[in-house]
Formats: sequence, structure tokens, C-alpha cells
Amino acid sequence: MLKVGLLGAGRIAGVHATAITANRGSTLVAVSDINAEAAAKLAAQYGAEARTTDAILNDPAIDAVLIATSTDTHSDLIEKATGAGKAVLCEKPVDLSLARAQACQTVVAKNGKPVMIGFNRRFDPNFSALKAALDRGEIGKAALLSITSFDPAPPPVAYIKVSGGLFRDMMIHDFDMANFIMGAAPVSVSAVGTSIVDPAIGDAGDVDTAVVTLTYADGRIAVIKNSRRAVYGYDQRVELLGSDGLLQAQNMLENTVVKSTTAGVTGAKPTYFFLERYMPAYAAEWAAFVTAVSARAAMPVTLEDGVAALALAEAAALSVKSGESVSVRSVIGWMNS
Repeated sequence: MLKVGLLGAGRIAGVHATAITANRGSTLVAVSDINAEAAAKLAAQYGAEARTTDAILNDPAIDAVLIATSTDTHSDLIEKATGAGKAVLCEKPVDLSLARAQACQTVVAKNGKPVMIGFNRRFDPNFSALKAALDRGEIGKAALLSITSFDPAPPPVAYIKVSGGLFRDMMIHDFDMANFIMGAAPVSVSAVGTSIVDPAIGDAGDVDTAVVTLTYADGRIAVIKNSRRAVYGYDQRVELLGSDGLLQAQNMLENTVVKSTTAGVTGAKPTYFFLERYMPAYAAEWAAFVTAVSARAAMPVTLEDGVAALALAEAAALSVKSGESVSVRSVIGWMNS
């Protein structure tokens, strides 16, 4: 039985607490948060104790920690946790700074404990089925990947200011999905972005609508589209054109009822947000982590994967500012080497 400490007690921590306690191979021992009241509330809800982060890290009975704190604390906590002998699952991204994330890699390598980064969408049943079909050769060689990721509404501007921006906070999932599906990192990134949903987002130095094109060494192309506003719901789709066919993963709908009348044909909207859309993926992600730790096997999503996605986010941000395509090699030298 994997004994787990949960660092963080916000909304996403609650999602993870559910996954931890629902898995037969793990038990939630303790919860910490800078808001002691929030930690106590979440801990009580799941039959755990509220402790300080240091108390959790210094407890030799705790085997692993799940880091669900603010992004600017991730690298520090990954280093401290692995240094304390814990296995780690950390929410994305690794850090707001690519250089800091790379430094974290060096420390973790010395500490020798496993780290998994929380790119839960790899574990979505639809996306993982698409990847499996590609790997089986069902559409031949991949040629053109299209990823659509639209949120129903933007977060508060106060959150935008500390999130690291759309590329590091939102599109980071899609960069990882592109790396996951294509099986390699691109050689160049070209991005355009604007703030047409809310001018206050632009005033905060971010964009809320963006399109990124990734170009691969062998000529393959991936296009990622993000928007902070899709009034009809949470729009999450992947389409992959190959030499022998097409694979598509469509939206999850509120229901599957379709009404057909003389007035037309109508159906349900997509589920409204990530909590409805990705709960099965969070459970599968945690199950994969527990299995890997218990079997002392390789993590299915590594710290290196997290740094690779962050490098693409950095390249996209640079491309928006410069108006030019950015070489990935110039951003992080070891990729594609």
C-alpha cells in the first residue's frame, strides 16, 4: 500500500485526493497547504491528517507525494521531496522558468527518486486510443496533427498574472500531447497570439487566443489552437491525418441524445469544463503512477517530458514576441540531439 502525502488543498488537489483514495493501491495519509484551514478541510473529507509540508516530507512512513501547489513552488518541492526519498507526481508545468526546470532535472538525477509530471490527458481513454491506433499502424505514417483546446471562459485576470501565461499554463497540455502522439519533439515553433476575449488579459501581458505550428525534422506538421472562450462548452479534440487514413478523437458530450425533426438535427453540448471531461484520466494517471512506483518501473510521463513541453511553451512565447519562427534547438540544446 503506497502511503501518500498531498501538497496543496485547492481545486485540483481535491481531484487528486479523490483519485488517491479511490485507488486500492494507495492511501492518503496527510495534506498540507499554505492555507491551514483548507488543508484541514480537505484532510478531514478524506480521512487524512492536516500537516505542514516539512512534516510530510520528513515522515519516513510516507512513500510518495503528489504536488498540487502553485507552479512557482513545483521545482523546489520536487527537489525537496526526492531529496527526502519520496516518489513524486507533480502537476504541470514543472516550473514557470525553463532554466529552473532544467536545474531541477539535475538535482532529481542526483537524488535518484522517480518523478512523474501530471499530463493527465495522455491517460484520457479517447486520446490514448488514438495514440494506440497510430502505433499499430492503422493510418500509416502520421503527417498532420491538429489539436483543438478551447476553455469555456477565461480565468480571473489575477490568476493570469501568476500562471505563466497561456502557453505555459494552458497550451502546455497540448505541447505534451503533440510530443506524445508524434513521438518526437519538433524542430521549430511558429506562434501567433492575441487578446480578443478580454483586453485585461492583454494588459496583464498575456494572450487569450493563439495558434501554434510545430514543424518536425521529417516534414510532419502539428497545429495547436487555443482559446480562453468557447461559450458552448469545453472543446477538446484531436485529429491526425496519416498516409493511410484519418484518426479523430471527438468531444465528450453532456449526453448522446440526438433530436431529428423537420426543424433540423440537434444534439448535446460538450461537457462544460475539465472536471467533467477528464476525471477518468486523472484516475488512470494516478493508477499508472502507483503501478510504476510499486513495480519500480519507469514513469509513463517523465520529468524530461515536462521540460520538453515547457521548452515548446518558451519557444511559442518567443515566437509571438518576435513574429518569427523559433528553433527549438536554440531554446533547449539537448532536444533532437
